[in-house]
Amino acid sequence: NVIHRLERRRISSGKAGTHWHQVRVFHQNVFPNFTVVNVEKPPCFLRKFSPDGRYFIAFSSDQTSLEIYEYQGCQAAEDLLQGYEGEILANGNDQRSVNIRGRLFERFFVLLHITNVASNGEHLNRECSLFTDDCRYVIVGSAAYLPEEPHPPFFEVYRNSESVTPNPRSPLEDYSLHIIDLHTGRLCDTRTFKCDKVILSHNQGLYLYKNILAILSVQQQTIHVFQVTPEGTFIDVRTIGRFCYEDDLLTLSAVYPEVQRDTQTGMANPYKEPFINSLKHRLLVYLWRRAEQDGSAIAKRRFFQYFDQLRQLRMWKMQLLDENHLFIKYT
Repeated sequence: NVIHRLERRRISSGKAGTHWHQVRVFHQNVFPNFTVVNVEKPPCFLRKFSPDGRYFIAFSSDQTSLEIYEYQGCQAAEDLLQGYEGEILANGNDQRSVNIRGRLFERFFVLLHITNVASNGEHLNRECSLFTDDCRYVIVGSAAYLPEEPHPPFFEVYRNSESVTPNPRSPLEDYSLHIIDLHTGRLCDTRTFKCDKVILSHNQGLYLYKNILAILSVQQQTIHVFQVTPEGTFIDVRTIGRFCYEDDLLTLSAVYPEVQRDTQTGMANPYKEPFINSLKHRLLVYLWRRAEQDGSAIAKRRFFQYFDQLRQLRMWKMQLLDENHLFIKYT
């Protein structure tokens, strides 16, 4: 029982790296003992609590605004439910049951802010939200379908040699990522990605580790890395894809001066480049060196056998393992 677990926590240090597991086992001793069915709520989409349990966020019914509520604690409705017997309040039509269902939500959650976030025809994705470690900010994403007319320019769709062909079942969109201060309800910063494909649902295309935010553009096969500042703004850290480092263009132009010249004049068409982009090149070089280290002819033959398939691989998912390492899934 909970007494034994508390005593064990007091006298036992536990194994290294099991701190959070030791804390989570106490959740097994907390369970609901009363249920209210069909509680009335505001016309919005309820989503999730902040990690510290202090705030609760919801999306407006038109999916353009973020609603921030403050949780009042489990005792907030004590007087409202006092004297009610049983373990469930079903669909009773008596005055007290109707009164409880109508007032229960506002007892637990007090509306603090309604922040208008999405604009220009964009709509917030209800399944995309990330909280910073200090629970001060929340990052949400919005998107808008591109109109069929006028069609986006070709080189807006294909910005480098790794760009994928758009799928009619998953059309390109304009995306925006917003960061909102939960304390004040202020929209602090926004980053936009035009004519792109970023998978916002279930946070598949973005990952936040401490103050580092990584965003995967499936269409452009590019990973954008930002730093989230204590003031709630995005700082560009680097872009990984066609190039991995800021000086890669200088290195390339030392061999092919026309690349630097075309970039400066705005005439560059990276989609037509015959080169393998930096990230894919690093992958191929690593595999080739492993084949050389193996020392057998079979390993090298295998590399050449699958070379074309390796070149056709495209990034589909990614995850930050820590502040310095990315885990990427190719498909």
